[in-house]
Amino acid sequence: MTSTPERPFTAVLFDLDGTISDSAPGILESMTHTLRTVGVPVPDHATLMSFVGPPIMDTFRVALGMDEEQADRTLAVYREHYLARGALDSRMYPGIDVVLHTLHEAGVPISTATSKPETPATYILEHYGLTGDIDVITGASDDEVRSAKADVVEEALRRLAARGFDTSRPVLVGDRLHDVEGAAVHGVPTVFAEWGYGSPAEAVGTVAQAATPLDLLPILLPGA
Repeated sequence: MTSTPERPFTAVLFDLDGTISDSAPGILESMTHTLRTVGVPVPDHATLMSFVGPPIMDTFRVALGMDEEQADRTLAVYREHYLARGALDSRMYPGIDVVLHTLHEAGVPISTATSKPETPATYILEHYGLTGDIDVITGASDDEVRSAKADVVEEALRRLAARGFDTSRPVLVGDRLHDVEGAAVHGVPTVFAEWGYGSPAEAVGTVAQAATPLDLLPILLPGA
């Protein structure tokens, strides 16, 4: 009898912005609108791009130096505009739907692990028609209490385990340093999505790099 090699990973967590979705256009437009509305100077394009991916409250408080009251007020303006106009100003990366469907058909449990709150994350994934292949949608809580990537990864693993899935050897697919560092807090390795928004330096510490979404399949399902 021929034995089947053990899969390297028993569950896969996916970042959303820069990994599943090219969401920068809607985020940048919404951020520009928001900063102008609250009277904060709009930074240059490169700086704005650095805001795509990390928790948005970290951007307001740390990168832009806002106090809690100002950050909360700015978040309210951003959310209203983003949900109304920005969320669907995005596109699904070509091939990521094939990857998700192939993993799902192979019985590999999938959760998102995004710093985007779950309400817009769910809205976007439903729009792309991807929710049927994703077992659990996990993101930042809508109140932003859970927004750090490490906390989101922990919650994603908890939800998958609660559904009875094997989370003994999980992996995260992401495109930014905060993905790598947040996953590492829980001993979760990261496969770096080179098609996303991160620089090559942000791939340091990852177990593999994929140039395109379809390049994930031989990493996540070797021999399939």
